[in-house]
Amino acid sequence: MNAERHPLLRHLRPALPPPPWPRQRPQVSFIVCTRDRLDVLEACIDSIRAACRAHPAYTAELVVVDNGSRDGTASYLSATAASSDIALTAISEPRPGLAAARNAGLARARGRVLVFVDDDCRLDPHYLADLERHYASGEKWLIRGGRVETGDALDLPFTIKRCDKRERLTPAVHPGGFVLGCNMTMHRAVAARIGPFDERFGAGGALRSAEDTDYLVRAMLAGMAVEYVPDMTIFHHHGRRDRMAIDRLHRDYHFGNGALLLKHFRRAPWLLRHFYWAARAAMRELVGGPRFDQELKLSHWPIVLMNLAGAAKFIALALVGRPGRQPRSGHETIEARAEAGAR
Repeated sequence: MNAERHPLLRHLRPALPPPPWPRQRPQVSFIVCTRDRLDVLEACIDSIRAACRAHPAYTAELVVVDNGSRDGTASYLSATAASSDIALTAISEPRPGLAAARNAGLARARGRVLVFVDDDCRLDPHYLADLERHYASGEKWLIRGGRVETGDALDLPFTIKRCDKRERLTPAVHPGGFVLGCNMTMHRAVAARIGPFDERFGAGGALRSAEDTDYLVRAMLAGMAVEYVPDMTIFHHHGRRDRMAIDRLHRDYHFGNGALLLKHFRRAPWLLRHFYWAARAAMRELVGGPRFDQELKLSHWPIVLMNLAGAAKFIALALVGRPGRQPRSGHETIEARAEAGAR
């Protein structure tokens, strides 16, 4: 990643001194962002190291971005980096937000292929073998995501992707969830061409989510493919076991998607079709039509209302011109009303 090309990446510094690893470029960089989740981070790192040991011919490094943790994460990473059997670099990124943390990881990663894994995920032992097989084709200009399974049977089946066939994203399918950010890979040249993540989006940012979906849309607009493969499996231990947690995440996802729609409506007007289809499905629910998710009993109405609220927030951010600044009270009222109506 060329920091000179992307000025917002220039300030980044590793939290620890560079370890004495050989300077040849690794074939893959795993990028894990974390904040106050040491309880799941340890298992995530252990699974990545185990996958690397299972496929040692494919050289790997691990870049962990600590996004302001206060639970001992920094000390754990320091000790783990000193004893790790794969190259491990820890970075401190105090600016809040998943997109800012992802950008810090992009700036430091050296691998030919970049793999984003969430800190509450664990890799299948065969992950690297699958990854190497897919990238051996030589096709470079695409973003590729893999299978995401529930890590714990007690967790509700949300933020997972279980399709059994390989497929590519088209405008007929909403990009949200087609490839999940917790299992998203790309050649480093793809990241260099698309640029850094939009820090208005993502957990901890003003727009709450969709930093990964925004990246997929930007790839498509640049003429790149977005592909899902039914292997390259990770297990998501998200820990959400009650409807309230799922409802909150459902609203946050569509809040970000509403902002995404407005950001790209000129170059990707097909996103408007998905809003129209959601609104039509919500109206049908009123006369007994199917819900958005029958198993979890999720409605289409939060999609519609939170899309509108997210679009309003995007306008507010554009008007003030500062992604981190709070919107005016009128826009806050719009958001609050949409939240209430989406419950």
